[in-house]
Amino acid sequence: QVQLVESGGGLVQPGGSLRLSCVASGNIPSINAVEWYRRAPGKERELVARITRGGSTDSVVGRFTISRDAAKNTVALQMNDLKFEDTAVYYCAADLMYYTPTGEPVAERSWGRGTQVTVSS
Repeated sequence: QVQLVESGGGLVQPGGSLRLSCVASGNIPSINAVEWYRRAPGKERELVARITRGGSTDSVVGRFTISRDAAKNTVALQMNDLKFEDTAVYYCAADLMYYTPTGEPVAERSWGRGTQVTVSS
């Protein structure tokens, strides 16, 4: 059981920068990885960046960088040189692994509610 809250979205001009934050609460030790996804109107949801518990990072969009502040239970997405096609709702997701009272392992994903990013001149 993990709750995620995104913030930092808004309106930005092309070429500008924006920093999104995802704050997690609940069963933090169950989190194995955190991802940022985005979905534009009429398009499929796509992965943009990921960070694992061990600190490994991957960014599908080269202009974006994912990082974490473990002390604050926060993962950030730094978005630079924003373009019109970056306009989307951005979602934070956590990949969880935990055990039931009978010892059965459970894997699941928790989602935040999303934050809107709009790139416009």
